[in-house]
Amino acid sequence: SSSSSSSSPVAIVCIGMAGSGKTTFMQRLVSHLYTHADPTQSSIEPSKPLPPPPYILNLDPAVHHVPFTPNIDIRDSVNYKEVMKQFNLGPNGGILTSLNLFSTKIDQVIGLLEKRTAPPEPEAKKEETTVEFMTGQQTKPPAARQQQIKHILVDTPGQIEVFVWSASGEILLSSLASTFPTVIAYIIDTPRTTSTSTFMSNMLYACSILYKTKLPMILVFNKTDAQDAEFAKKWMTDFEEFQKALREEEEGGTFGGDGIGGGSGYMGSLLNSMSLVLEEFYNHLSVVGVSAMTGDGVDDFFRSVQEKKEEFERDYKPELERRRAEREKEKEAAREKELDKLMRDMKVDGPAKKSKKDEPQTVSDAEDEDEEVAAMMDDYDSEDDYVDQNDGLESRYQAALRDSRGGEGGPSGDDFSFARYMHQA
Repeated sequence: SSSSSSSSPVAIVCIGMAGSGKTTFMQRLVSHLYTHADPTQSSIEPSKPLPPPPYILNLDPAVHHVPFTPNIDIRDSVNYKEVMKQFNLGPNGGILTSLNLFSTKIDQVIGLLEKRTAPPEPEAKKEETTVEFMTGQQTKPPAARQQQIKHILVDTPGQIEVFVWSASGEILLSSLASTFPTVIAYIIDTPRTTSTSTFMSNMLYACSILYKTKLPMILVFNKTDAQDAEFAKKWMTDFEEFQKALREEEEGGTFGGDGIGGGSGYMGSLLNSMSLVLEEFYNHLSVVGVSAMTGDGVDDFFRSVQEKKEEFERDYKPELERRRAEREKEKEAAREKELDKLMRDMKVDGPAKKSKKDEPQTVSDAEDEDEEVAAMMDDYDSEDDYVDQNDGLESRYQAALRDSRGGEGGPSGDDFSFARYMHQA
Protein backbone atom coordinates (compact mmCIF):
# COMPACT_ATOMS: atom_id res chain seq x y z
CA SER A 1 0.00 0.00 0.00
CA SER A 2 2.93 2.32 0.69
CA SER A 3 4.30 1.81 -2.81
CA SER A 4 0.93 2.52 -4.39
CA SER A 5 0.50 5.68 -2.33
CA SER A 6 3.99 6.88 -3.24
CA SER A 7 3.36 6.33 -6.95
CA SER A 8 -0.08 7.95 -6.94
CA PRO A 9 -0.23 11.42 -8.51
CA VAL A 10 -0.67 14.49 -6.34
CA ALA A 11 -3.22 17.23 -7.10
CA ILE A 12 -2.05 20.81 -6.49
CA VAL A 13 -4.91 23.34 -6.26
CA CYS A 14 -3.70 26.93 -6.64
CA ILE A 15 -5.86 29.41 -4.69
CA GLY A 16 -5.16 33.10 -4.22
CA MET A 17 -6.56 36.59 -4.43
CA ALA A 18 -6.90 38.39 -7.74
CA GLY A 19 -3.54 39.74 -8.88
CA SER A 20 -1.47 37.48 -6.63
CA GLY A 21 0.08 35.77 -9.65
CA LYS A 22 -1.71 32.40 -9.65
CA THR A 23 -1.74 31.90 -13.41
CA THR A 24 1.92 32.96 -13.79
CA PHE A 25 2.80 30.64 -10.92
CA MET A 26 0.94 27.82 -12.68
CA GLN A 27 2.89 28.50 -15.87
CA ARG A 28 6.16 28.31 -13.89
CA LEU A 29 5.11 24.97 -12.36
CA VAL A 30 4.29 23.56 -15.80
CA SER A 31 7.63 24.74 -17.22
CA HIS A 32 9.53 23.30 -14.23
CA LEU A 33 7.83 19.90 -14.55
CA TYR A 34 8.54 19.73 -18.28
CA THR A 35 12.27 20.44 -17.88
CA HIS A 36 13.21 18.79 -14.56
CA ALA A 37 13.27 15.02 -14.21
CA ASP A 38 13.24 15.54 -10.43
CA PRO A 39 11.11 18.63 -9.64
CA THR A 40 12.62 18.89 -6.14
CA GLN A 41 16.00 19.76 -7.69
CA SER A 42 16.83 23.22 -9.00
CA SER A 43 19.32 22.04 -11.65
CA ILE A 44 18.42 20.37 -14.94
CA GLU A 45 20.00 16.94 -15.51
CA PRO A 46 20.15 16.21 -19.27
CA SER A 47 21.25 12.61 -18.72
CA LYS A 48 17.96 11.66 -17.08
CA PRO A 49 14.88 10.87 -19.22
CA LEU A 50 12.24 13.53 -19.62
CA PRO A 51 9.62 13.48 -16.86
CA PRO A 52 5.93 12.78 -17.54
CA PRO A 53 4.01 15.97 -18.32
CA PRO A 54 1.55 17.33 -15.73
CA TYR A 55 -2.21 17.14 -16.20
CA ILE A 56 -3.68 20.66 -16.11
CA LEU A 57 -7.19 21.84 -15.22
CA ASN A 58 -8.37 25.42 -15.70
CA LEU A 59 -11.42 26.29 -13.60
CA ASP A 60 -11.47 30.04 -14.33
CA PRO A 61 -14.31 30.61 -16.84
CA ALA A 62 -13.65 34.36 -17.22
CA VAL A 63 -9.96 34.30 -18.18
CA HIS A 64 -9.18 35.37 -21.76
CA HIS A 65 -5.73 33.82 -22.12
CA VAL A 66 -3.64 31.36 -20.12
CA PRO A 67 0.12 30.88 -20.76
CA PHE A 68 -0.21 27.08 -20.75
CA THR A 69 -2.36 24.49 -22.51
CA PRO A 70 -4.90 22.97 -20.11
CA ASN A 71 -6.01 19.38 -20.63
CA ILE A 72 -9.45 20.15 -19.19
CA ASP A 73 -10.74 23.71 -19.59
CA ILE A 74 -14.01 24.94 -18.11
CA ARG A 75 -14.27 27.38 -21.03
CA ASP A 76 -14.76 24.42 -23.39
CA SER A 77 -17.87 23.37 -21.48
CA VAL A 78 -19.38 26.64 -20.23
CA ASN A 79 -19.69 29.97 -22.03
CA TYR A 80 -19.18 32.53 -19.27
CA LYS A 81 -20.63 35.52 -21.16
CA GLU A 82 -23.64 33.51 -22.29
CA VAL A 83 -24.31 32.44 -18.69
CA MET A 84 -24.26 36.09 -17.58
CA LYS A 85 -26.61 37.03 -20.40
CA GLN A 86 -29.14 34.21 -19.97
CA PHE A 87 -29.34 34.33 -16.17
CA ASN A 88 -29.01 38.14 -15.90
CA LEU A 89 -25.95 37.92 -13.63
CA GLY A 90 -22.95 40.06 -12.81
CA PRO A 91 -19.30 38.97 -13.09
CA ASN A 92 -19.12 37.09 -9.77
CA GLY A 93 -22.53 35.50 -10.21
CA GLY A 94 -21.54 34.40 -13.72
CA ILE A 95 -18.37 32.71 -12.41
CA LEU A 96 -20.31 31.00 -9.61
CA THR A 97 -23.02 29.73 -11.96
CA SER A 98 -20.41 28.52 -14.47
CA LEU A 99 -18.71 26.52 -11.72
CA ASN A 100 -22.08 25.10 -10.65
CA LEU A 101 -22.78 23.95 -14.20
CA PHE A 102 -19.29 22.47 -14.56
CA SER A 103 -19.54 20.59 -11.25
CA THR A 104 -22.48 18.59 -12.61
CA LYS A 105 -19.93 16.80 -14.84
CA ILE A 106 -17.39 16.15 -12.10
CA ASP A 107 -17.82 12.39 -12.55
CA GLN A 108 -16.54 12.67 -16.12
CA VAL A 109 -13.61 14.84 -14.97
CA ILE A 110 -12.60 12.30 -12.30
CA GLY A 111 -12.98 9.51 -14.87
CA LEU A 112 -10.59 11.27 -17.25
CA LEU A 113 -8.11 11.92 -14.43
CA GLU A 114 -8.18 8.28 -13.33
CA LYS A 115 -7.68 7.11 -16.89
CA ARG A 116 -4.76 9.48 -17.59
CA THR A 117 -3.01 8.87 -14.27
CA ALA A 118 -3.34 5.07 -14.27
CA PRO A 119 -0.02 3.19 -14.58
CA PRO A 120 0.62 1.87 -18.11
CA GLU A 121 -0.42 -1.71 -18.70
CA PRO A 122 2.37 -4.24 -19.38
CA GLU A 123 2.86 -4.84 -23.07
CA ALA A 124 1.95 -8.26 -24.36
CA LYS A 125 4.80 -10.00 -26.14
CA LYS A 126 4.00 -10.28 -29.84
CA GLU A 127 4.86 -13.37 -31.82
CA GLU A 128 7.56 -13.06 -34.45
CA THR A 129 6.51 -13.09 -38.06
CA THR A 130 8.22 -15.25 -40.64
CA VAL A 131 10.15 -12.28 -42.03
CA GLU A 132 11.38 -11.29 -38.57
CA PHE A 133 12.41 -14.87 -37.82
CA MET A 134 14.33 -15.25 -41.08
CA THR A 135 16.07 -11.88 -40.96
CA GLY A 136 16.45 -11.59 -37.20
CA GLN A 137 15.14 -8.03 -37.34
CA GLN A 138 11.92 -6.43 -36.23
CA THR A 139 9.95 -4.76 -38.98
CA LYS A 140 8.37 -2.26 -36.57
CA PRO A 141 10.02 -0.80 -33.49
CA PRO A 142 7.96 -1.23 -30.29
CA ALA A 143 5.78 1.75 -29.48
CA ALA A 144 6.97 3.95 -26.63
CA ARG A 145 5.02 3.33 -23.43
CA GLN A 146 3.12 6.26 -22.02
CA GLN A 147 4.52 7.48 -18.72
CA GLN A 148 2.30 7.75 -15.65
CA ILE A 149 1.31 11.32 -14.77
CA LYS A 150 2.65 12.39 -11.39
CA HIS A 151 1.16 15.89 -10.94
CA ILE A 152 -2.32 17.34 -11.46
CA LEU A 153 -2.35 21.15 -11.50
CA VAL A 154 -5.60 23.07 -10.92
CA ASP A 155 -5.98 26.81 -11.58
CA THR A 156 -8.92 28.50 -9.86
CA PRO A 157 -10.71 31.88 -10.24
CA GLY A 158 -9.26 34.95 -8.55
CA GLN A 159 -12.48 35.40 -6.59
CA ILE A 160 -11.56 33.09 -3.70
CA GLU A 161 -14.97 33.16 -2.05
CA VAL A 162 -16.62 32.00 -5.29
CA PHE A 163 -14.53 28.82 -5.30
CA VAL A 164 -13.85 28.07 -1.63
CA TRP A 165 -17.21 28.97 -0.10
CA SER A 166 -19.53 27.67 -2.84
CA ALA A 167 -21.13 24.23 -3.09
CA SER A 168 -19.53 23.63 -6.49
CA GLY A 169 -16.05 24.37 -5.12
CA GLU A 170 -16.62 21.96 -2.25
CA ILE A 171 -17.79 19.27 -4.69
CA LEU A 172 -14.72 19.74 -6.90
CA LEU A 173 -12.28 19.68 -3.97
CA SER A 174 -13.90 16.74 -2.17
CA SER A 175 -14.03 14.75 -5.42
CA LEU A 176 -10.34 15.37 -6.03
CA ALA A 177 -9.39 14.60 -2.43
CA SER A 178 -11.39 11.37 -2.42
CA THR A 179 -9.44 10.11 -5.44
CA PHE A 180 -5.94 11.64 -5.24
CA PRO A 181 -3.71 13.15 -2.54
CA THR A 182 -4.62 16.86 -2.72
CA VAL A 183 -2.62 19.88 -1.57
CA ILE A 184 -3.79 23.51 -1.38
CA ALA A 185 -1.27 26.13 -2.54
CA TYR A 186 -2.35 29.53 -1.20
CA ILE A 187 -0.63 32.22 -3.31
CA ILE A 188 0.18 35.52 -1.54
CA ASP A 189 1.26 38.78 -3.18
CA THR A 190 4.42 39.47 -1.16
CA PRO A 191 4.95 43.18 -2.07
CA ARG A 192 1.39 43.91 -0.89
CA THR A 193 1.88 42.10 2.42
CA THR A 194 4.70 44.16 3.90
CA SER A 195 2.40 45.97 6.38
CA THR A 196 1.28 44.12 9.50
CA SER A 197 -2.44 44.66 8.84
CA THR A 198 -2.43 43.24 5.28
CA PHE A 199 -0.19 40.40 6.42
CA MET A 200 -2.62 39.48 9.20
CA SER A 201 -5.56 39.72 6.78
CA ASN A 202 -3.86 37.20 4.48
CA MET A 203 -3.14 34.88 7.39
CA LEU A 204 -6.77 34.97 8.53
CA TYR A 205 -7.91 34.18 5.00
CA ALA A 206 -5.45 31.27 4.82
CA CYS A 207 -6.69 30.02 8.19
CA SER A 208 -10.31 30.08 7.04
CA ILE A 209 -9.45 28.20 3.82
CA LEU A 210 -7.49 25.58 5.76
CA TYR A 211 -10.37 24.82 8.11
CA LYS A 212 -12.97 24.99 5.33
CA THR A 213 -11.21 22.59 2.96
CA LYS A 214 -9.58 20.40 5.67
CA LEU A 215 -6.67 19.72 3.31
CA PRO A 216 -2.88 20.20 3.64
CA MET A 217 -1.85 23.75 2.78
CA ILE A 218 1.33 25.45 1.56
CA LEU A 219 1.71 29.22 1.85
CA VAL A 220 3.43 30.50 -1.30
CA PHE A 221 4.82 34.02 -1.00
CA ASN A 222 4.99 34.95 -4.68
CA LYS A 223 6.91 37.76 -6.44
CA THR A 224 10.05 37.40 -4.29
CA ASP A 225 12.01 38.99 -7.15
CA ALA A 226 10.27 42.27 -6.21
CA GLN A 227 10.09 41.76 -2.41
CA ASP A 228 11.99 39.21 -0.35
CA ALA A 229 9.72 37.02 1.82
CA GLU A 230 12.12 36.63 4.75
CA PHE A 231 10.22 39.26 6.77
CA ALA A 232 7.03 37.17 6.53
CA LYS A 233 8.80 33.99 7.60
CA LYS A 234 10.23 35.82 10.63
CA TRP A 235 6.81 37.21 11.55
CA MET A 236 5.35 33.70 11.43
CA THR A 237 8.09 32.03 13.48
CA ASP A 238 9.03 34.79 15.92
CA PHE A 239 6.25 36.59 17.77
CA GLU A 240 8.59 39.34 19.01
CA GLU A 241 9.59 40.25 15.44
CA PHE A 242 5.95 40.88 14.57
CA GLN A 243 5.48 42.95 17.74
CA LYS A 244 8.54 45.00 16.83
CA ALA A 245 7.25 45.69 13.31
CA LEU A 246 3.86 46.61 14.73
CA ARG A 247 5.38 49.16 17.13
CA GLU A 248 7.52 50.65 14.34
CA GLU A 249 4.45 51.17 12.16
CA GLU A 250 2.50 52.78 15.00
CA GLU A 251 5.36 55.11 15.87
CA GLY A 252 6.22 55.93 12.26
CA GLY A 253 2.64 56.82 11.31
CA THR A 254 2.34 54.12 8.61
CA PHE A 255 0.13 51.72 10.53
CA GLY A 256 -2.49 50.04 8.35
CA GLY A 257 -0.80 50.83 5.04
CA ASP A 258 1.77 52.96 3.28
CA GLY A 259 1.54 56.38 4.86
CA ILE A 260 -2.13 56.21 5.79
CA GLY A 261 -1.81 57.64 9.27
CA GLY A 262 -1.45 56.28 12.75
CA GLY A 263 -4.46 53.99 13.01
CA SER A 264 -6.35 53.20 16.20
CA GLY A 265 -5.24 51.57 19.42
CA TYR A 266 -7.99 48.98 18.97
CA MET A 267 -6.43 47.82 15.69
CA GLY A 268 -3.02 47.44 17.28
CA SER A 269 -4.35 45.40 20.21
CA LEU A 270 -6.38 43.25 17.78
CA LEU A 271 -3.29 42.45 15.69
CA ASN A 272 -1.35 41.65 18.86
CA SER A 273 -4.03 39.22 19.97
CA MET A 274 -4.40 37.64 16.52
CA SER A 275 -0.67 37.04 16.21
CA LEU A 276 -0.77 35.10 19.48
CA VAL A 277 -3.85 33.11 18.44
CA LEU A 278 -2.41 32.18 15.03
CA GLU A 279 0.91 30.98 16.45
CA GLU A 280 -0.46 27.43 16.65
CA PHE A 281 -1.92 27.77 13.15
CA TYR A 282 1.50 28.61 11.70
CA ASN A 283 2.95 25.33 13.00
CA HIS A 284 0.78 23.30 10.60
CA LEU A 285 1.83 25.21 7.47
CA SER A 286 4.70 24.96 5.03
CA VAL A 287 5.97 28.37 3.92
CA VAL A 288 7.98 28.92 0.72
CA GLY A 289 9.11 32.03 -1.12
CA VAL A 290 8.75 31.75 -4.90
CA SER A 291 9.30 34.01 -7.87
CA ALA A 292 7.02 32.94 -10.69
CA MET A 293 8.90 35.31 -12.99
CA THR A 294 12.44 33.92 -12.44
CA GLY A 295 11.62 30.42 -11.16
CA ASP A 296 13.49 30.91 -7.90
CA GLY A 297 12.18 28.70 -5.07
CA VAL A 298 10.07 26.34 -7.21
CA ASP A 299 12.22 23.38 -6.13
CA ASP A 300 11.48 24.27 -2.49
CA PHE A 301 7.79 24.32 -3.34
CA PHE A 302 7.88 20.79 -4.79
CA ARG A 303 9.77 19.53 -1.74
CA SER A 304 6.96 20.95 0.40
CA VAL A 305 4.41 19.28 -1.89
CA GLN A 306 6.08 15.92 -1.29
CA GLU A 307 5.95 16.47 2.48
CA LYS A 308 2.30 17.49 2.35
CA LYS A 309 1.48 14.46 0.19
CA GLU A 310 2.88 12.18 2.89
CA GLU A 311 0.95 14.18 5.49
CA PHE A 312 -2.23 13.70 3.47
CA GLU A 313 -1.73 9.93 3.34
CA ARG A 314 -0.94 9.79 7.05
CA ASP A 315 -3.40 12.23 8.64
CA TYR A 316 -6.06 13.41 6.19
CA LYS A 317 -6.87 10.26 4.21
CA PRO A 318 -8.08 8.19 7.22
CA GLU A 319 -10.40 11.02 8.22
CA LEU A 320 -11.78 11.29 4.66
CA GLU A 321 -12.36 7.54 4.53
CA ARG A 322 -14.12 7.62 7.91
CA ARG A 323 -16.46 10.41 6.77
CA ARG A 324 -17.08 8.62 3.46
CA ALA A 325 -17.96 5.39 5.32
CA GLU A 326 -20.39 7.32 7.51
CA ARG A 327 -22.07 8.85 4.45
CA GLU A 328 -22.35 5.45 2.76
CA LYS A 329 -23.80 3.94 5.93
CA GLU A 330 -26.42 6.69 6.12
CA LYS A 331 -27.28 6.24 2.43
CA GLU A 332 -27.57 2.46 2.85
CA ALA A 333 -29.88 2.91 5.85
CA ALA A 334 -32.00 5.37 3.87
CA ARG A 335 -32.21 2.93 0.93
CA GLU A 336 -33.24 0.08 3.23
CA LYS A 337 -35.91 2.28 4.78
CA GLU A 338 -37.26 3.20 1.33
CA LEU A 339 -37.23 -0.46 0.29
CA ASP A 340 -39.16 -1.51 3.39
CA LYS A 341 -41.68 1.24 2.79
CA LEU A 342 -42.07 0.17 -0.85
CA MET A 343 -42.57 -3.45 0.15
CA ARG A 344 -45.24 -2.45 2.66
CA ASP A 345 -46.98 -0.33 0.02
CA MET A 346 -46.97 -3.31 -2.36
CA LYS A 347 -48.25 -5.54 0.50
CA VAL A 348 -45.39 -7.93 -0.11
CA ASP A 349 -44.88 -8.60 3.58
CA GLY A 350 -48.43 -9.91 3.97
CA PRO A 351 -51.63 -8.28 5.08
CA ALA A 352 -51.04 -5.47 7.50
CA LYS A 353 -52.50 -5.62 10.96
CA LYS A 354 -55.75 -3.79 11.21
CA SER A 355 -56.04 -0.93 13.59
CA LYS A 356 -58.96 -0.45 15.84
CA LYS A 357 -60.59 2.02 13.49
CA ASP A 358 -60.45 -0.56 10.65
CA GLU A 359 -62.40 -3.20 12.62
CA PRO A 360 -65.83 -4.08 11.13
CA GLN A 361 -68.58 -1.99 12.57
CA THR A 362 -71.60 -4.00 11.32
CA VAL A 363 -72.46 -7.58 10.47
CA SER A 364 -72.43 -6.83 6.76
CA ASP A 365 -68.90 -5.37 7.02
CA ALA A 366 -67.73 -8.54 8.79
CA GLU A 367 -69.26 -10.72 6.05
CA ASP A 368 -67.51 -8.64 3.35
CA GLU A 369 -64.20 -9.03 5.18
CA ASP A 370 -64.66 -12.82 5.39
CA GLU A 371 -65.26 -12.92 1.63
CA GLU A 372 -62.03 -10.92 0.99
CA VAL A 373 -60.01 -13.29 3.19
CA ALA A 374 -61.48 -16.31 1.41
CA ALA A 375 -60.61 -14.81 -1.97
CA MET A 376 -57.02 -14.20 -0.82
CA MET A 377 -56.75 -17.80 0.38
CA ASP A 378 -57.98 -19.03 -2.99
CA ASP A 379 -55.18 -17.06 -4.71
CA TYR A 380 -52.53 -18.86 -2.69
CA ASP A 381 -52.79 -22.65 -2.48
CA SER A 382 -50.57 -22.80 0.56
CA GLU A 383 -48.47 -20.63 2.85
CA ASP A 384 -45.30 -21.91 1.15
CA ASP A 385 -46.52 -20.65 -2.23
CA TYR A 386 -47.14 -17.23 -0.68
CA VAL A 387 -43.65 -17.08 0.80
CA ASP A 388 -42.13 -18.18 -2.52
CA GLN A 389 -43.92 -15.40 -4.39
CA ASN A 390 -42.95 -12.94 -1.68
CA ASP A 391 -39.29 -13.90 -1.95
CA GLY A 392 -39.43 -13.92 -5.74
CA LEU A 393 -40.78 -10.39 -5.97
CA GLU A 394 -38.31 -9.08 -3.42
CA SER A 395 -35.38 -10.81 -5.15
CA ARG A 396 -36.45 -9.35 -8.51
CA TYR A 397 -36.61 -5.88 -6.97
CA GLN A 398 -33.16 -6.29 -5.39
CA ALA A 399 -31.75 -7.42 -8.77
CA ALA A 400 -33.25 -4.40 -10.51
CA LEU A 401 -31.81 -2.15 -7.80
CA ARG A 402 -28.35 -3.67 -8.30
CA ASP A 403 -28.61 -3.16 -12.07
CA SER A 404 -29.46 0.51 -11.54
CA ARG A 405 -26.33 0.84 -9.38
CA GLY A 406 -24.11 -0.45 -12.16
CA GLY A 407 -23.53 -3.86 -10.58
CA GLU A 408 -21.07 -2.41 -8.09
CA GLY A 409 -23.25 -2.12 -5.02
CA GLY A 410 -22.92 1.66 -5.06
CA PRO A 411 -25.71 4.14 -4.55
CA SER A 412 -28.42 4.54 -7.13
CA GLY A 413 -30.01 7.62 -8.58
CA ASP A 414 -28.39 11.00 -8.73
CA ASP A 415 -25.34 10.16 -6.63
CA PHE A 416 -24.37 7.07 -8.64
CA SER A 417 -21.88 8.70 -11.02
CA PHE A 418 -19.99 10.55 -8.27
CA ALA A 419 -19.77 7.75 -5.71
CA ARG A 420 -18.86 5.08 -8.24
CA TYR A 421 -15.44 6.63 -8.69
CA MET A 422 -14.96 6.92 -4.96
CA HIS A 423 -15.73 3.19 -4.64
CA GLN A 424 -13.28 2.39 -7.43
CA ALA A 425 -10.52 4.63 -6.02
